[in-house]
Amino acid sequence: MNKALIVILSTIALDAVGAGLIFPILPALLAEVTGGSDIGLLYGTLLAVYAIMQFVFSPILGALSDRFGRRPVLLISLAGALLDYLVMALSPLGRVLVAGRAVAGITSANMAVANAYITDITPAEQRARRFGMVGAVMSLGFIIGPAVGGLLGTWWLRAPFLGAALFNGLNLLLALFVLPESRKASPGVLTLKEFNPLAPLVWLWNFKPLLPLVIIFVVFGLVAAIPGTIWVLYGAERFGWDTVQTGLSLSLFGVSGALVQAFLVGPLSRRFGDVGTLMIGVACDMLAYVLMAFASLGWMGYALAPLFALGGVAMPALQSLVTSRVSDDQQGQLQGVLASLMSLAGIVGPVMTTIAFFTTKSIWIGTIWLVGAALYLLASPLLATAKTRGS
Repeated sequence: MNKALIVILSTIALDAVGAGLIFPILPALLAEVTGGSDIGLLYGTLLAVYAIMQFVFSPILGALSDRFGRRPVLLISLAGALLDYLVMALSPLGRVLVAGRAVAGITSANMAVANAYITDITPAEQRARRFGMVGAVMSLGFIIGPAVGGLLGTWWLRAPFLGAALFNGLNLLLALFVLPESRKASPGVLTLKEFNPLAPLVWLWNFKPLLPLVIIFVVFGLVAAIPGTIWVLYGAERFGWDTVQTGLSLSLFGVSGALVQAFLVGPLSRRFGDVGTLMIGVACDMLAYVLMAFASLGWMGYALAPLFALGGVAMPALQSLVTSRVSDDQQGQLQGVLASLMSLAGIVGPVMTTIAFFTTKSIWIGTIWLVGAALYLLASPLLATAKTRGS
């Protein structure tokens, strides 16, 4: 594995770690800064502002990286994350924490730039495997982040932020001295157009051949929100899981997903092509959702982890297909739009999932999983458009 790819993957992993780091300590931290008063509004604001900043700034950073190169945008975002974590560690004010999470959301939008960098340095036939590696390190980051945050939080409530600052500082130094530029900057003067988050979305709307694949991308995000939102609630109500059993199930899912992303996406893509791998992933995920709807015993939830993990091969295959439809000088803009739309799905999906779950559980608690499978079926006509050279 080359040095540039290692730096990029470490950046992505740290984004995932940073996103999850705050959650174990968040209630206690908010109680501290508010003096023990009601934390509900502040809690919701912190979560919302992070997602909103990701949605707004992902296309901006992606387009800027097309214009000025990937490296400077990544370096600035890493420096911003370092400063943000230091401020979060030291500030006693709730409004500063909100501002800090806004900055964290902006800097985490560098996922778009990181994915564009990977596209730059990866031949088309290897992109699905590389995007699978991205999924693997993200899965590990989402496992490690809450664990490290909870552990450091027992020593000092603000310690997770210092840990994140340390890792981001090391990553910044690594990128500064090791990471080469993957594309040349375009000449010209910076204009306000580069900071218009709607411009890339307008570009996408006018790019009709790409729209079906992007709609599928959003559907995947909405479907993925179902287990991410109701897994803990469902396990407790359906299987009677306690916190230990729930934690074990989440760890099993995380590890299974990381292993599949790291070791199966590449071989499947070489054997069946991106389109074939996409279809395999969708079939496995649909089957997992249907079986989960009818599962009645706790061990069945654990047993379905590998099938859910196999469903995860669809996303890197789809990402590879999408990148093949766009020229090299628009990859940053593309990845920015995709990251922005996934942020939007991350906002809308949990709300829709929660409403559907609590509305239907009195009729049949497994309904929500069939809703996820049905979303795949509704998107199936669009899957017929997923054809590209060499697939």
